[in-house]
Amino acid sequence: MTPTAPSSPFRRRLLRAALATGLLGGAAPLAARAADRRRILMITYRGRTEVEDGFLEYLRAQGREPDIVHRDVGQDIRRLPAILDEIPGLAPDLIYTWGTPVTLGVAGSWRHPDPSGKVGGIPVVFALVSAPVAAGIVPSLTRQGRGITGAVHVVPTETQVKAMAAYREFGKVGLLYSTTEPNSRAIAAEMDALCAATHRTAIHRHFLLDASGRPSAEGLERLVGELREEGAEWFYLVPDTFLGTVYDRVIPASIAHRLPTFGATELAVRQYSALTGLISRYRSVGRLAAVQAEAILYQGTPAGEIPIETLKRFALLVNLHTARALGGFYPPIEMLNYADVISRAPQPMGRIG
Repeated sequence: MTPTAPSSPFRRRLLRAALATGLLGGAAPLAARAADRRRILMITYRGRTEVEDGFLEYLRAQGREPDIVHRDVGQDIRRLPAILDEIPGLAPDLIYTWGTPVTLGVAGSWRHPDPSGKVGGIPVVFALVSAPVAAGIVPSLTRQGRGITGAVHVVPTETQVKAMAAYREFGKVGLLYSTTEPNSRAIAAEMDALCAATHRTAIHRHFLLDASGRPSAEGLERLVGELREEGAEWFYLVPDTFLGTVYDRVIPASIAHRLPTFGATELAVRQYSALTGLISRYRSVGRLAAVQAEAILYQGTPAGEIPIETLKRFALLVNLHTARALGGFYPPIEMLNYADVISRAPQPMGRIG
């Protein structure tokens, strides 16, 4: 599934860089900064991922050696304010953010920017934000109105629905997501609209919230079972930050309930053995964000003039071990001609909660 290439020279360059292969890995060491050396503050949600690997690989391949200061919130966004307090002392030339919650916490929305007052005019480049307009980060992908740009990793929802139907036609699809994440709500709404237009039905379940209003994994196996009981034929794994932290429970539960999973992210299929998914490769997303960062830091391009991009080529992943565990939920044979077959066996589930 390969949409047409982007048309503008700048967008073509972004795509070429994002799809580049054979780049050397490794992060730039944190060291005293020379007068002309750039500093990037990387703020991640769950540690270093292949997105950051791709980001740093691209910069190194271009002969760029910025100082990298890495901070991680450890899946707890409440740790972000302490990191933002470091910004004046670190004086970064650019801030890299991973995911919607971190990006909103750093940059704020376009209506209410810089909530901490610590970012000021420092440009921000994000990765792994699935719906930056719907989340309120920017009013438009090409007219951000402020110093922020980034790489969107999620394949358009309509394209994913078509891939799902090409694998196995369906009338009902189940979703489980966090109501606290605006991007998740936006993608769920897109799925509702697409289903309505194609005479299908989307069945929604939401993670419970704990006493502090944060998503909780309590009873998630029961929620997966409810999707199946209501007739879901596919379980669409919304690109939800919290959902990504509990794949190790959600996907075994779906297999136990004989409910096939379609992942919107590479992690869900490649590492946690979801059945299939149409994805943007994480390293390619990181390289795309790195091209944007390079244009800002070394070519003087204002972040707000660099369009927010989605990769134009996607990979279809299929896990045949999971297909077997689901009782033989195999794809059409012709699909295997272009799918990337995953050999990782799914984890067993001890019980249904």
